[in-house]
Amino acid sequence: MSIEKKSHFQCFLSKLKNYNTVRPVSRRFGVDRGDIIDRYYIEKFLSQNRGLIKGVVLEVANRAYTRKFGGDNVQQSLVLHAAEKADVDIVGNLETGKGIPENTVDCFILTQTLLCTFDVFSAAKNAIKILKPGGVLLLTVPGITQISRFDYERWGQYWSFTDQSVRKLFDRLVPAENIEIKTYGNVKTAAAFLYGLALHEIKKKDRDYVDPDYQLVIAAVVKK
Repeated sequence: MSIEKKSHFQCFLSKLKNYNTVRPVSRRFGVDRGDIIDRYYIEKFLSQNRGLIKGVVLEVANRAYTRKFGGDNVQQSLVLHAAEKADVDIVGNLETGKGIPENTVDCFILTQTLLCTFDVFSAAKNAIKILKPGGVLLLTVPGITQISRFDYERWGQYWSFTDQSVRKLFDRLVPAENIEIKTYGNVKTAAAFLYGLALHEIKKKDRDYVDPDYQLVIAAVVKK
């Protein structure tokens, strides 16, 4: 191991030196320390595809990413939620299909949601159903991850994914050429994420290195 590589590795380990390493630094994905590592990849993906965030745009639970990455081409911003609440435009359940309209939106931003849906194929099918012909689904799912106790105890956390499983899931719904998949992460960012370190504790060049054997976030553009 080179001196430079060794120093980087030792720097990483030094973040943990005051902790019992069988326990995480943070059980809240590092949000109590700074920005969350997996959100860096999710936002990088959305930024790279901001040109697709246009027309009638749908997001789950809130419209934060539509506001952040959508521009003047967003004609209408809609929010989907399973419960009727203020600032919710469509009350529907992706898993059962109840309340999910057909051919309604041009872009559906669906981040880190399918892991909480047991019947994941039905949820994917209904996510495509709500798109207009030619519409796009901007999807992210977790690969390597801890359990989110908040989600687990409220609606469940059932799945982690790989690029292979995402492709097989949507191959059954749209032509193969309509699916573009990217993976993000590497062994260092995956370990840091599991320990609960924050984004600023990982060098940018290390964050941006992609090792497909350590998929922290899987992202897909799926066109109807």
